[in-house]
Amino acid sequence: MDKKLKLSFNSPVILIFVILSFAVFLLDNFTGDFSNRLLFSVYKSSFLDPFTYFRLFGHVLGHASLDHFLGNIMLILVIGPMLEEKYGSVNILFVILATALVTGVVHFFVFPYSRLLGASGVVFAFILLSSFAGFREGKIPVTFILVAILYIGEQIYQGVFVQDNISNLTHILGGIVGAFLGFIMNKGKMNRY
Repeated sequence: MDKKLKLSFNSPVILIFVILSFAVFLLDNFTGDFSNRLLFSVYKSSFLDPFTYFRLFGHVLGHASLDHFLGNIMLILVIGPMLEEKYGSVNILFVILATALVTGVVHFFVFPYSRLLGASGVVFAFILLSSFAGFREGKIPVTFILVAILYIGEQIYQGVFVQDNISNLTHILGGIVGAFLGFIMNKGKMNRY
């Protein structure tokens, strides 16, 4: 039998997230950073502004440059499909939204006069979540401990000693969200959809 290979939309949440991020990147380049400032960055703004609430989630779709976009999206494309297969599409969407909300709200109040944008919090959530892949009841994976120490430790070090435009707190918070939800999902407290 001659079987034809077909494309598979294997990871719908991850693929839609990547497509939306790319569309936002193109839109931002077309508008000269206007769309990122309006919709895809978190910063202090009025609670009467409806865009304030959208930005608390939408900031994970915005990226400042092609390097920023590619760095985040490549890691999401490598790790995300495996996680979506293991935990289900609804749970991965929940991880993305929870990470966006936590990092957005904290940034809104802690760093009100700088803009936060990008999916690096989601990347760190996925990295810590993936380290729970071998979790068994009553046992903490050594890989989780090593990943947590190395990734979170590096972010603390860079946050204290390196001056750059990277939000290390966002990375740390994303890692905490991913670790927490990984623990919950692997304990069977979240349904797999």
